[in-house]
Amino acid sequence: TLALFGAVQKHSMDQNKVPIRGDIHVIIVGDPGLGKSQLLKAAASVSPRGIYVCGNTTTNAGLTVAVVKDSMTNDYAFEAGAMVLADRGLCCIDEFDKMSAEYQQSLLEAMEQQCVSVAKAGLVASLSARTSVLAAANPVGGHYDRGKTVNENLKMNAALLSRFDLVFILLDQPDLFLDKRVSDHIMALHTNDRSPCSSNKRLRTVPQFNGSMGIGIDEKKLASRLRLHPEKDRDFVPLPEPLLRKYISYARSYVTPRVSEPAAVVLRKYYLNLRAHSTCSDGTPITARQLESLVRLAEARARVDLREEVTEQDANDVVEIMNESLYDKYVDEHGCVDYARSGGMSQQKEAKRLMSALNKQSELQQKDQFSRAEIRSLADKISLQVPDLDDIMERLNSAGFIVHKGQNIYQILTSSCSRTQPTRSR
Repeated sequence: TLALFGAVQKHSMDQNKVPIRGDIHVIIVGDPGLGKSQLLKAAASVSPRGIYVCGNTTTNAGLTVAVVKDSMTNDYAFEAGAMVLADRGLCCIDEFDKMSAEYQQSLLEAMEQQCVSVAKAGLVASLSARTSVLAAANPVGGHYDRGKTVNENLKMNAALLSRFDLVFILLDQPDLFLDKRVSDHIMALHTNDRSPCSSNKRLRTVPQFNGSMGIGIDEKKLASRLRLHPEKDRDFVPLPEPLLRKYISYARSYVTPRVSEPAAVVLRKYYLNLRAHSTCSDGTPITARQLESLVRLAEARARVDLREEVTEQDANDVVEIMNESLYDKYVDEHGCVDYARSGGMSQQKEAKRLMSALNKQSELQQKDQFSRAEIRSLADKISLQVPDLDDIMERLNSAGFIVHKGQNIYQILTSSCSRTQPTRSR
């Protein structure tokens, strides 16, 4: 909902200042069969300007812009892609994980700078792409593994993942109450049973950080306010799609909320709290992008109610949403929040220990290629605490630190010997 309403774009007409995007990017990662595609299609139909594309059938030109030749005049002209066509609207990209790395990299400029630069066939131009991106992706292997990071589950570049304001993980876990409601709904569709279903909606429990991470959020949570009451909301009827589309269009056109001082205090305190708790030797995952995301989400929350000022309650609601997103992004298989996973690799400290040992061994032996047996022996020598060494080697290979040369031989790309070897000429 917040991505549909969006925030206020700042400094868009001032040439002396860097424009700050107001569009919110959201990615949904989850197991197959949870309705992610249906959610994207519904969002595209409700948006005043919505484009729905599937990642496994699109190309680089189909996402950004293509240059075509006119058969009548033999002149070249631009043909807009999905990101340009969805300007000031919503671009829904399904099967985001099926896109090749080259096509994903083409979205970097469009998602952050809100424009698409093209230089083809003697034509140089920059087209506006002020659109929110709502993406859905399936994890590698068909099931999300909490032992791996989001980058490893999707095999996605960290630079692209950092451009999403919110990351939500959907897991297909057995739930007797929810499974019964889903089965009743499916059977009612196939038996033509049009009896009104119960209005009692059930939201899953929102996991939160521990008490030291909180900032004093109101006891009345956002999730509890979104849950419909079985008695009071018995006659609840959703808004018709045309009316909702007009409502969103009006809010985006005429409502420009500003952050009030109490809301700014809440957002600032929450951001500084995250910075204080995320300092580690492997880097700090919480950057100024998270603060800008908080401001965008707060402005969108005020737009939903057609208010010109962001209140303290809006800031508290946004903090609760961000807590949910960060919990999904940094929690490990044991349910603990680990900020070291922000580097895109699980068990990052052990992987760095192994790479450091391999670099030292490469300098001592003056070689940059090692067999699997030599690496396993070196891991035992340094007492590497990993459950599966082959899994760590595969992740280092995917991250570009080593290269699998075949026949159980690995080349160390970060070794000084690899950089000083002379280039052989034919």
